[in-house]
Amino acid sequence: MASTKRRQPSGNVYLPGCPSRSILDTVTSRWGALILILLLKEGPLRFSELARAIGGVSEKMLAQSLQALEKDGFLLRTVYPTIPPKVDYRLTALGQDLAPCVKSLASWVEAHVGDVMEHRKRHQTKASS
Repeated sequence: MASTKRRQPSGNVYLPGCPSRSILDTVTSRWGALILILLLKEGPLRFSELARAIGGVSEKMLAQSLQALEKDGFLLRTVYPTIPPKVDYRLTALGQDLAPCVKSLASWVEAHVGDVMEHRKRHQTKASS
């Protein structure tokens, strides 16, 4: 029996009007990437746990990043009927598919930070000469 699931069209991040470009912006943003990696590593977390774990993020930026990731289908926000309400965030299947790719990029950056910093230092020295 043939599958009734329709294949979605592919995007092209090089085209300015393609929605894939805004999706790429969301997942590679500083806070978006860190949220995805953290939820991959830790599993479901509350807002305050995310804020504590991601150094330097403001509540406003964390909230905006969570909303963008939820809007694109990478996160599920669950509100529990307690007093006060408990809210947690977890990766969806789509987010679980994406997060290891983002984690690989972050791991590469961590492994090569010394090399990049040396290049920056050399570039700065040349520019100031």
